[in-house]
Amino acid sequence: MWMRGGTSKGGYFLAEDLPADIEARNAFLLRAMGSPDIRQIDGMGGADPLTSKVAVVQKSARAGVDVDYLFLQVAVDQPIVTDSQNCGNILAGVGPFAVERGLVEAAGEITPVTIYLENTGQVAVARVTTSGGKPTYQGAARIDGVPGTAAAIPLEFKDTAGSSCGALLPSGRAADVIDGIEVTMIDNGMPCVVVRAGDMGISGDEAPEVLEANTALRSRLESMRLHCGPLMNLGDVTDKSVPKMTLVSGARDGGAIATRTFIPHRCHKTIGVFGAVSVATACLVKGSCAFDLAETGSGLERYLAIEHPTGKMTVVASIGTSGEVERAAVVRTARKLMDGVVFA
Repeated sequence: MWMRGGTSKGGYFLAEDLPADIEARNAFLLRAMGSPDIRQIDGMGGADPLTSKVAVVQKSARAGVDVDYLFLQVAVDQPIVTDSQNCGNILAGVGPFAVERGLVEAAGEITPVTIYLENTGQVAVARVTTSGGKPTYQGAARIDGVPGTAAAIPLEFKDTAGSSCGALLPSGRAADVIDGIEVTMIDNGMPCVVVRAGDMGISGDEAPEVLEANTALRSRLESMRLHCGPLMNLGDVTDKSVPKMTLVSGARDGGAIATRTFIPHRCHKTIGVFGAVSVATACLVKGSCAFDLAETGSGLERYLAIEHPTGKMTVVASIGTSGEVERAAVVRTARKLMDGVVFA
């Protein structure tokens, strides 16, 4: 099934329908997407990392969990399929897909689907609007980066801190200096390196195409990313899609902070769900590169609108008594695009 999940798009497969052997599975997915080719002309991919994604879903044997979800990023111009990260946008389609495929039985107007994220061992709960035993995709929710409206799918995340790196702040510090630039290495669902845009010689409101064309900037960011990988317990990240490099600056449209994110080599036209959660968390960590730039409000529940090139993504952060982020939630939407057979 091909679905739009949040601001991404990709193929959703039952695990049993894919080869059990990983090499055979990856070869199939590369062919299905048309990779490696910058146009992906011989496959289903849309010539962009945001449209070259895969969800592998199966009924879970874990207590209290409905389905297991494995996210795979299929590179566009390289023969690479990686499971080194989560994708919270593709996650938005997992609940509806599970109901569509009969892995979860619809329960009234709202069907909660508890999802185990195999990439990092986290658990998320998606609340899917259902009617007549099927997902309802029509609704009034609007998310930036997607035209029109659709049914809201609230996603609540649990146990996200350090999911890939072993700790929220892998170095144990709110800020470090890498290649002469102060950075914050953080992982609250997505390993990110947060850098002040001004420290990199840009304003932070440039279009993604402008930043991608800045070869000197991209070279510096990649050097920093390669240095940060081992410090974040990610090892050699040369061929990995994490950590993401996020340039932050003061909000311009009433949000908490403005972002430009490299994922890792192309500039994201929006921001990933888990990336937004990690950045929102950085905004709340005293001494981080984002802390002094951010407008975070007050109280034990903070609504942080993370600005990105095509709008905002709001993260709802629940703050514990000692000031740490205990839970995070976002609202996404999804839509079924095609149900059929893909050939490779």
